[in-house]
Amino acid sequence: MTGPQPPRTVVVLAKEPVPGRVKTRLVGELTAAEAAALAEAALADTLEAVAALPGVRPVLALDGTPGPWLPPGFTVVPQVSGGLDRRIAAAFDAVLGTRSDGPALLVGMDTPQLAPHLRAVDFAGHDALLGLADDGGYWAVGLHRPDPALFHGVPMSEPVTGAAQLARLREAGLRVGLLPPLRDVDTVPDAAAVAAAAPGTRFARRWAEVAHRLSGTGARG
Repeated sequence: MTGPQPPRTVVVLAKEPVPGRVKTRLVGELTAAEAAALAEAALADTLEAVAALPGVRPVLALDGTPGPWLPPGFTVVPQVSGGLDRRIAAAFDAVLGTRSDGPALLVGMDTPQLAPHLRAVDFAGHDALLGLADDGGYWAVGLHRPDPALFHGVPMSEPVTGAAQLARLREAGLRVGLLPPLRDVDTVPDAAAVAAAAPGTRFARRWAEVAHRLSGTGARG
């Protein structure tokens, strides 16, 4: 019987949290600066959770320039151009050059409540892992070996993304383990719910500031 098999590498796929480039679906109810501040807090929480994992190589696949939110110890690789399907595939190519590099788990920057779930990730008995998101996407995907065909052409940022990605992995003959579903932060109700689920995070503290401003203007959050 084999024991737990945690990932050797965890990759955070992220955009530099610049106003107007991140969390744009929040803009309107929030200012672009508030949306970017929430994105930065979520990213910082995610990076901190990854950095705290023992024995893991932390990697940031970044669209943009590192800022003070990046803790020490991360290897930073640039994202390639193209759609999200190609950027995810390229990130795995960058970190899984040989069999000895795996397994690797890739996560996004939109689930700052992920820390306890990261600590429980176990590849034992699985060729791939997938963490579905409540909005129909996915918050994490893990592999032992890179294979761009697992991602190229999968429809991204759509309600069917998670189901399509799961089908693609299974069609490739991989044994897929499912991680607990999490809620991405895409809307104001998402932000409020995630902050409530992870009250000790930077994200929750930043959301409290935003919610206070919203309550003062008569908006709901």
